[in-house]
Amino acid sequence: MKKKIFIVCAFTLFTFTTIKAQEDISLFNYWEYYSDIENSLYKHFSSIAFEQLNTRKAEINQLKTKTDWLERQTIVKNKLLDIVGSFPEKTPLNAQVTGVLKKDGYKIEKVLYESKPGYYVTGAIYIPNGVKKKAPAIFYACGHSVDGFRVEIYQHVIVNLVKKGFVVFTIDPMGQGERFEYWDKTKGESKFPIPDHEHSYSGAQCLISGYSTASNFIWDAIRGIDYMLSRKETDPERIGMTGRSGGGNITAYLGALDDRILATAPECYITSYEHLYKSIGPQCAEQNLYKMISKGLDHADFIEARAPKPALIVSTTRDFFSIQGTRDSYTEAKRMYSSLGMSEQLTMVEDDTVHKSTKKNREAMYAFFQKHLKNPGSSLDIEVNVPKLEELQVTPTGQLVTSLGKQSVFSMNVAKVQSQIEQLNESRENVESHLKNIPANAAKCSGFEYPTQFGKATFSGRFVKSGYTLEKYLIPGSGNYVLPAALFQPTQITKNKIVMVLNTEGMETAVNQDNFVHTLIKEGYTVLVFDLPGIGSMGSGYLKGDSYIGDISYNQWFAALLVGKSNVGLRVEDIVRVVQFAKTNFNQYNDISALSIGPLGSELLHAAVFEPGIKKIGLIEPFLSYADIAATRFYKPDFIPFTVAGAIGKYDLPDLMATLCPRNVLIINPFSGDGSLTNETKSQLNLKFPIDVYTKKNVSEKLSVLSEIEDQLILKKVIDWLE
Repeated sequence: MKKKIFIVCAFTLFTFTTIKAQEDISLFNYWEYYSDIENSLYKHFSSIAFEQLNTRKAEINQLKTKTDWLERQTIVKNKLLDIVGSFPEKTPLNAQVTGVLKKDGYKIEKVLYESKPGYYVTGAIYIPNGVKKKAPAIFYACGHSVDGFRVEIYQHVIVNLVKKGFVVFTIDPMGQGERFEYWDKTKGESKFPIPDHEHSYSGAQCLISGYSTASNFIWDAIRGIDYMLSRKETDPERIGMTGRSGGGNITAYLGALDDRILATAPECYITSYEHLYKSIGPQCAEQNLYKMISKGLDHADFIEARAPKPALIVSTTRDFFSIQGTRDSYTEAKRMYSSLGMSEQLTMVEDDTVHKSTKKNREAMYAFFQKHLKNPGSSLDIEVNVPKLEELQVTPTGQLVTSLGKQSVFSMNVAKVQSQIEQLNESRENVESHLKNIPANAAKCSGFEYPTQFGKATFSGRFVKSGYTLEKYLIPGSGNYVLPAALFQPTQITKNKIVMVLNTEGMETAVNQDNFVHTLIKEGYTVLVFDLPGIGSMGSGYLKGDSYIGDISYNQWFAALLVGKSNVGLRVEDIVRVVQFAKTNFNQYNDISALSIGPLGSELLHAAVFEPGIKKIGLIEPFLSYADIAATRFYKPDFIPFTVAGAIGKYDLPDLMATLCPRNVLIINPFSGDGSLTNETKSQLNLKFPIDVYTKKNVSEKLSVLSEIEDQLILKKVIDWLE
């Protein structure tokens, strides 16, 4: 008769009585070689990025002729368009001027337009006095500032350009200036401290749907250029674009994608992914194009896509965007310009300072546009009086959300999510065909690859206790790291099962702060606890960039999706490895069951689909749906590391549950996307598809959903379920 292995993946949201004796289950204070283990998740994805980037470098090194480079340019442009996604049909801008300011030698018209129906953009156009014929025009993309384009240094640059005879148009990006989408009307401020957080908060939801909010930022700028060209003062043959930091990012995008722009000067942004991963890591959501590195692209491609049009890379030597990466990208792009016989069209300027605008760099930028947009004159950076912040207010209340309250990035993504759910529901109507495709879809989206080799575990010590023994192991993981594990075996084994307990806060918490493990031991179960990359002793690591919200770093999640992988996929591979470790080393236990507590239910569901030997699956306090998170305005950021970018439309967690039929699935106290316990009605609605599948196969009793169970009763439910 076969015996059973039972796996528990625990994220302890409920608590049990704290035990008195503290177990020593630490391993890395002994194995000093693994002292950097807390960075294993990020460094694993970095190593994949470096491999993919090396493949790209090898391809670049093969390019010799003009024809070679132009062929690659076509490929790059097509890839960029594919990644960004198709743009919507251009609709009326419905532009309106909400006010005019008369200044010394120029005027400012405050502008409002719709880049999409009901999706408003605030901006301002600066026009030199005495413009009698069409003048050269520059789109100025501001960086990530709370006040948007109204920041003094941005205004200084804009007014200098205007004084030199350029028409300048600038806008507020989403989440800045008058376009905050998470605006607290009571406090009169954004709910997030900096724009980067707002960008990534909504951006993460869009990435779950399979696209970057870069598409929104790009489209707003494209429509802004449409507005510029609608003005009689603008010469369509002499269009330039510049911007610093986040504005440099949008300038790089537009330079590659919008052929109307003759000359670009991205400032303090262009670097290389190799050096980005090795320093601050991937930044805001809109700066991360879905699977960009895995598709063979790097920062240099933004410049090469526009060759041989004029480009100036503006940089500083102590920027957090690595100057070495900037120099490398410039050197590579220069090869292309040289092969086209237009080497002089690409230039670079750098100044010795941090991430900021400098007089030297500004004057180089002025001279660049004066040359290439045929507007000769002095390139000196002059002292100017800039408009006050309140003068540049475009809307009556100073915020679109309170003045007009129309479309937002969130509302537009909700529409996309609803469309994806409709597609899923259509596919679900053909149940068997749909379920057959789920494993492949889940593997492709998550980047999961079933391990083909399993290394030998390292035995790391034994403790003999009263009533049980404790053994420590290091289990080889899917990357250049090991998984710490501890096995608790009762002296008298009365249950033919191993219980593998994984707590999202780490195995130390699972053992020493909850009574869960020791209760199972007393019940006669052998218990195995372990950590996964990004969890417990293998936890968050050093990377805490601008997209760090609360205790959650989006940056590591971005690092995975850029290379076509996910936290979920990697952890699932490692769960499979732990299962194989248990089978190999404790073969008296033959069958496998599984239980998870918290967000790791996402990983466990995937693992059960890919590892059919897991016979029973229990989820305590899981979230039930990626779509629910993506469609919840104020979702819980803690859930993001446990989601798969690009999943919605291909599959969702209910599809994984349905795929497990007729295996036993237990769900206790599921959570909504906002982090609150969901009620029975909503649980049943979210789980309609798997419930229907189990019902049609006459095994409805094998899918049990228990909502609003009191904390003190959860352990009893688990023990009863084990029996």
